[in-house]
Amino acid sequence: MKKLVTVLLAGFVLLSASACSSGQKESGASGGNAASSTKEITVWAWDPAFNIAAMNIAKETYAKENPDLTVNIVENAQADIVQKLNTGLNSGSTKGLPNIVLIEDYRAQSFLQAYPDAFYDLSDVVKAVDFADYKIGPTSIDGKQYGVPFDSGVTGMYVRTDYLEQAGYSLDDMQDIDWKQYIEIGKAVKEKTGKSLLTLDPNDLGQIRMMIQTAGAWYTEQDGQTPAIAGNAALKEAFELYKEMMDSGIVKIVSDWSQFVGAFNSGEVATVPTGNWITPSIKAEASQSGKWAVAPMPKLPATEGSVHASNLGGSSWYVLNIDGKEAAAEFLAKTFASDVEMYQTLNTEVGVIATLKAAAEGEAYSAADDYFQGQKVVSDFAAWTEQIPNVNYGMNTYAIEDILVVAMQDYLGGKDVDSVLADAQSQAETQIH
Repeated sequence: MKKLVTVLLAGFVLLSASACSSGQKESGASGGNAASSTKEITVWAWDPAFNIAAMNIAKETYAKENPDLTVNIVENAQADIVQKLNTGLNSGSTKGLPNIVLIEDYRAQSFLQAYPDAFYDLSDVVKAVDFADYKIGPTSIDGKQYGVPFDSGVTGMYVRTDYLEQAGYSLDDMQDIDWKQYIEIGKAVKEKTGKSLLTLDPNDLGQIRMMIQTAGAWYTEQDGQTPAIAGNAALKEAFELYKEMMDSGIVKIVSDWSQFVGAFNSGEVATVPTGNWITPSIKAEASQSGKWAVAPMPKLPATEGSVHASNLGGSSWYVLNIDGKEAAAEFLAKTFASDVEMYQTLNTEVGVIATLKAAAEGEAYSAADDYFQGQKVVSDFAAWTEQIPNVNYGMNTYAIEDILVVAMQDYLGGKDVDSVLADAQSQAETQIH
């Protein structure tokens, strides 16, 4: 849910942009300044506590060896970044746009495909093999690498071990389970403790995303454009499991971020299956220290190939094809694309779990966390990151999800799952093509 709530508000902007052909002019890109002569670059990002904090650390790290480069970091809400990029690039003018911009992985292909000349080729900067495989799909196109993969949205199942024990289970019982087993455990927890197993918000299908990516599936075919809703085995099973959770009485329904966080901070739920970025919010309730642990994500029981690893959220850094692009690329090359030691600082000070594989070997990643009973949770998350299936998020994740939210309401209301998915397929084909 982190970084996703605001994004949904801007979904309609990209839908219109996706239909536009690229009339992008490489304004200011003919020649550009050499990295050695460029003295100033600008970065756009959102979330001062996470993304901007990370960029500030990168800025300070780079300045130790390269004091002559000024890095201006400008905070924008993610929705504003989406709108400003689309407005500028669609008009063919890059005036006022930054050298480096943060783009959420779910949205990256929308920009790369709509504006193929707007972004600087970073194939010489980023070695794809150095990063988690699943991050390369969204950040590349036609064999060229355009994004520097940043944070991992790797998911895990945060569990209250005290509630599990009251219900007759241990942390070992939560290892490598499927969602059916998870639901059965939830029934026992509800009966013995009165606590719900998890929260769900029927207007936010992050749970569905996590489920289907464990099977390497998405809302579209592998081309990232053709809707794959009807006949999508993973999606159908995820819908069925979602309804089973709702019907089994193990769910606390929430409608926004504050209710979501409040549910686990107040001890109302026994598990939180979500992205690793929720760790600071869980640890914010100091009175629960020593009561939490993290287990791998459950897998889909019936869909072939489902694994115990998935993703929710995450973003990457891009360089616009304008003056200063070489300096911007060099800055990223020496920081986010390679600096293992910097990633240790990013983890300890900001909570970033990198998708740069080598970062997982650092001290910060192997540290035990007393809040989680001495578990090396960062190390576990780093290992799961490398197991996340690579899917093509395509250009229309949010547009399709808007359709699926209505489909889920219909399904929960009693309509047949095959019918609601078939209707959603038809609607998606009409709206997207």
